[in-house]
Amino acid sequence: MEKHLIIRVDARAQMGTGHLMRCLALAQAWKDAGGQVVFITACQNEGLLQRLREEEFDIHLLARPYPDPSDWDCTKGILAAYPNTWVVLDGYHFDEAYQQQVKKAGHQLLTIDDMAHLKHYYADIVLNQNLHAEELRYSCEPHTRLLLGTRYVLLRREFLAWKDWKREIPEVARRILVTLGGSDPENHTLKVIQALQKVDVPGLEATVIIGASNPHADVLEAAVRQNRTPIRLVNDAKNMPELMAWADMAVSGAGSTIWELMFMALPSNFLVMAENQSLAAETLNKFGAVVTTRPWQQTDFVHHLRRLAVSMELRKHISMLSRSVIDGLGASRIIDAAVGYSLALPGNG
Repeated sequence: MEKHLIIRVDARAQMGTGHLMRCLALAQAWKDAGGQVVFITACQNEGLLQRLREEEFDIHLLARPYPDPSDWDCTKGILAAYPNTWVVLDGYHFDEAYQQQVKKAGHQLLTIDDMAHLKHYYADIVLNQNLHAEELRYSCEPHTRLLLGTRYVLLRREFLAWKDWKREIPEVARRILVTLGGSDPENHTLKVIQALQKVDVPGLEATVIIGASNPHADVLEAAVRQNRTPIRLVNDAKNMPELMAWADMAVSGAGSTIWELMFMALPSNFLVMAENQSLAAETLNKFGAVVTTRPWQQTDFVHHLRRLAVSMELRKHISMLSRSVIDGLGASRIIDAAVGYSLALPGNG
């Protein structure tokens, strides 16, 4: 087991918090295996940074992220203090040139990817944990190892504690969890809150999670007070597994929260809120999940919600398939792949 893992990841309102949160899951697993973790980040959200501090990770803050040249000027100095270690890159803004700079600095590189959007990947390991990953074509180095598919889904430690929990499916789903990511800059959460009171299901209640980077808290609090449906608003929830266990169904963005919901076997209506979620949503649709694509209309969305709420058979089907796809061992498999790669390098006996 190598001692240090260096993770270069950002979280901003425009990109959301999913990249940082899945890197947190990998960092937890690395730490639990006896290693130490260093984060290099331009994240300015105090709530997210506090989560990293609570894990006792080393944190180096950057003033401006790549492609600003000051990013690499600072990052290369930090990397120099940890020679020959694994570096993780997670973010669509880390292009071919950034990967090459990490490799030229003498490090082994793991790139976390979702779309195969770059012309070429210089990483030693490319990780894509999505359902559609094996359908993508990667141009990469001859030695690059591809870790593709849901066998490699990254789940934070708090979810793994629920591995043996069994979900019960009620005849009618009356408890809805709404979680649309850490930032939700276009305030889709407000549209969902407004739609909830039009879902004709007696006894309906909802818990709405807003993330640490959400700029619309005041507007959402006002909308909750005016809504006929009983709604609890939770800011920056620390107990997501418990909230998912409480719920009978969920409304979620089609980002990295997908995997947490599927692991918790929670039937969900996924909303496509960004272009980079389209591929995942298309695969989820084939998989049997309920997906509302952009631009989504309230009438269609309300219909989808009610259909999921009243159909016990549909929720049973989605719940069973979801839990069968993700076993919670993804982070361990990634670490094994990285350590195995390092041992196979010339001179490492």
